[in-house]
Amino acid sequence: MAETVFIGFGSNVGDRVDFCDRAMTLLSLLPHSRLKGVSLLYETEPVRDRTDPGEGWFLNGVVQLETDITPRSLLTTLQEIERSLGRDDDNRSGPRTIDLDILFYGEQVIKEPGLTIPHPRLHQRRFVLMPMNELDPLWIHPTLKQSAAQLLAEVEDQSQVHLLFPQPSTRYGSRPACSSQPGT
Repeated sequence: MAETVFIGFGSNVGDRVDFCDRAMTLLSLLPHSRLKGVSLLYETEPVRDRTDPGEGWFLNGVVQLETDITPRSLLTTLQEIERSLGRDDDNRSGPRTIDLDILFYGEQVIKEPGLTIPHPRLHQRRFVLMPMNELDPLWIHPTLKQSAAQLLAEVEDQSQVHLLFPQPSTRYGSRPACSSQPGT
């Protein structure tokens, strides 16, 4: 049975829009899965809690999937996508071309080595809650028993998060589709 899954994504190296778009393209091609929604892009200052992601600001967003892929297999697939887009496995807390995190996998609560769902810090991160709230403000966190909208209203994170304006032309979500002019 397909589960609703929310995946956070972000990039702070190189052509951030391109890395986000390429990650969304790869996610849209996952077997036994359907892309249901992609948030707008948010520009966010780097958060330095136990990590040093560098000075570059991130583009962040959230994608919603329906999938039959198991949580562990999905995690492995996300890590493969990160590697294929140049993520440095030796410095995972450093600057990154793309970062993909499972935020929610249905209502499941999973605590296994290397896999914790819901994401253990999502409720503390404005850059996750703003796009999550955009996609599904009524989504209930399975352990905190609060909606995405409630979590956003109560988050203490004061880091800067701005809707990217103007939004780039991309293939996903409510953003305009890319098109080429005939004969170009």
